[in-house]
Amino acid sequence: MSENLLEVKNLKKYFKTPSGVLHAVDDVSFSILRGKTMGVVGESGCGKSTLGRTMLQLYTPTSGEILFQGKNIADLSRKEFHRIRPKIQMIFQDPYSSLNGRMTVQQLIAEPLIVNKVCKNKREIEERVSRIMDTVGLASRLAMSYPHELDGGRRQRIGVARALVLEPEFVVCDEPVSALDVSIQAQILNLLMDLQEQMGLTYLFITHDLSVVRHISDEILVMYLGKCVEKAPADVIFSRPLHPYTQALLAAIPIPSVESCHKERILMQGEVSSPINPKPGCRFAARCPRATEECTRGDIPLKEAEPGHFAACIQV
Repeated sequence: MSENLLEVKNLKKYFKTPSGVLHAVDDVSFSILRGKTMGVVGESGCGKSTLGRTMLQLYTPTSGEILFQGKNIADLSRKEFHRIRPKIQMIFQDPYSSLNGRMTVQQLIAEPLIVNKVCKNKREIEERVSRIMDTVGLASRLAMSYPHELDGGRRQRIGVARALVLEPEFVVCDEPVSALDVSIQAQILNLLMDLQEQMGLTYLFITHDLSVVRHISDEILVMYLGKCVEKAPADVIFSRPLHPYTQALLAAIPIPSVESCHKERILMQGEVSSPINPKPGCRFAARCPRATEECTRGDIPLKEAEPGHFAACIQV
């Protein structure tokens, strides 16, 4: 029986601003089975990346628990967290801005090994760098190249290699293909899926591209303005979406066929609510065609509409 590698319980991350408190991540809970992929989707600004960064302690959580192998990493001291840091890594969205342009490919990939002191000598570092370059499809002749000399696909492979050279168990993929051409996107996605199978990796895959998340995810979590509004297995989300926001997202996917011209579109109207000092109630209510007065009376928790399928909507 599979076990949960990571559990997030009532996680919150707020930021103080001159206008008030911004609720970037607000009471989000979920778990990820070992060796599986949790996809996180939503519009820009919904809190996807903040969620991933908070889980890795790049942001200090306002409250909540982040259980990795049963241990709450949010409560660990800096020294204790440093010991498990190699096991949880991140692939960033833009490979150009996340890589130091003054370092060679070899130096970039070796840096995590040096910082975490996992190798005994220079020869061992070079062997591990060479091995991971081969694993992610980077030719050895590129070892002394600089990021600006490579195309986007190769730069992102460097990012993947940096994340995996420490042999982690959990990886946050923060829109790792959004800055790439479509043909290169497919290569990186297939690479990530192959590496997951080879190394037994567990992913949190953040994206705004629904076709991408469907391809790679086992489960999908839909976010809107810091809140989780729906969570279910990937095939269920696409076949039976329950929340009006999820339905609107799926209706917006372009389908290359003549029949799709007659497909019903769900148009989201109205202004996006502010995540700063949000009012009680469903945050999608202002744009929801099915909203009632009851939707704005109080916060609406996730409830299980059917086994494994959760939605935060009073009409479900």
